[in-house]
Amino acid sequence: MHFGATLRLLRIDAGVSLGTLARRIGVSSAYLSRVENGHDQAPTTDRLIEIARVLDLPQTLLIELAQRVTPFVSRYLAEVPAANNLFLEIARRRLGPAQLARLHAVMDAELSTSPADGVVPRLAGLLRPERVILRLSCEDLRDAIELAAARIAAASPGCNAADLAREILRREREAPTVIGHGVALPHARGTASEPLAVLVTLAGPLPVHTPDAIPLQLLFVLVGEAPLELLARAARLATPDTVAALVQADSPEAALARLVHFEAGFG
Repeated sequence: MHFGATLRLLRIDAGVSLGTLARRIGVSSAYLSRVENGHDQAPTTDRLIEIARVLDLPQTLLIELAQRVTPFVSRYLAEVPAANNLFLEIARRRLGPAQLARLHAVMDAELSTSPADGVVPRLAGLLRPERVILRLSCEDLRDAIELAAARIAAASPGCNAADLAREILRREREAPTVIGHGVALPHARGTASEPLAVLVTLAGPLPVHTPDAIPLQLLFVLVGEAPLELLARAARLATPDTVAALVQADSPEAALARLVHFEAGFG
């Protein structure tokens, strides 16, 4: 995942201008633009926390996306030494992704500390086998989006596929949602009563600019009143291992099982 492209996507969807965000976190617009375009590294942990506050996202989510977890955890352990025992116990028991997900669910249910820590649906829960399209052969991103819009409209009474596709494409023109490692997150509010998703893997590369020069291979198309946090969580799936596993899936059911596995690892 290209952090700068992801930050730009989240900022635009939050309705925050580049200048406003730069001013509120105490940096120049030129610097923040360089970050979003991949010319500079992600901001420091403290600034990531400030960005999360401005965008109303959990601070740990941006820290993870920027791969700044280690300094954040180190500082926390220095402030709360007793937490070391819990980390050591997790390591001693060698908890796997599914077990960590259960532990995370307990913390969500009993130890939430802010409004932004509410439960956000997992992508796998927004999908069904009929909304998993594998190895799609097409010549343009529009074709993939129109097919995804048709699948969503079929699952959402009152949703018009053509209108939905136009809205997704309008949002895509405003700011492309390709975030790196071959992943794009086209989305729109649409008319779906609940968030819905379509997973599309591509049979061949499309003529789409990508921030890291890796051809587009996979799309998560999201529609509905999906919170900004859902986009941020979807961005965590833009890793080489996840993309390869989903692209190589030989059935919708296999793709969904792999998605469940990867999301469990995130807690």
